[in-house]
Amino acid sequence: MQRFLCTLAALLALAAVFASAAAAASVSVRVEGKTTSIFGASEPRVSADDAMAALDNASLLGEFYYHVTTTSFGPYVDQIGRYLAGGSNGWVFKVNGASPPVGADAVVLKDGDRVLWYWATFGPTGGPPTLVLQATKKRGCYRVVAQDDNGKRTAARGARLHAGGRALLARTGSACLGAHKGLVTATLKGAVRSNALR
Repeated sequence: MQRFLCTLAALLALAAVFASAAAAASVSVRVEGKTTSIFGASEPRVSADDAMAALDNASLLGEFYYHVTTTSFGPYVDQIGRYLAGGSNGWVFKVNGASPPVGADAVVLKDGDRVLWYWATFGPTGGPPTLVLQATKKRGCYRVVAQDDNGKRTAARGARLHAGGRALLARTGSACLGAHKGLVTATLKGAVRSNALR
């Protein structure tokens, strides 16, 4: 009887682990550092319940370091890679282009959400805009949009598209690279670099 109860307890514990893993959402995650993309430029998918779990899974896959400190407001990511937060600089995140009003461990993710962790220098109007690169219907052409902390989108006028060692100015926020090899990204002074597309 005791063996049966132990086996039953083990099976229930195992079922609970699989149930929690199955309940996790399938989300894309990207981590943009101060000077380079740290993980997931092309936004790979991971399973995560919240934005903190998305960062943790990304760190396992990308083998990069991050540190969390406990504050009166809850857990705070104070370092990713080599850069430690301090003063007006730090690590923040967005979900679907907007900065949530709660901590990373309190954001409930759902399938298809996009999580972006990034290095930010804060000014009087908030953090830097984040860039999103989108392919247009015309082959080799792209649109770059900038998102503020609330997720409001505007054309990223003056952004640069980068592909295979080439750079092209997107004066209006859109440009056509034509035939190119490798991934395409976008940059704009004062903004967080974009995702990468083929």
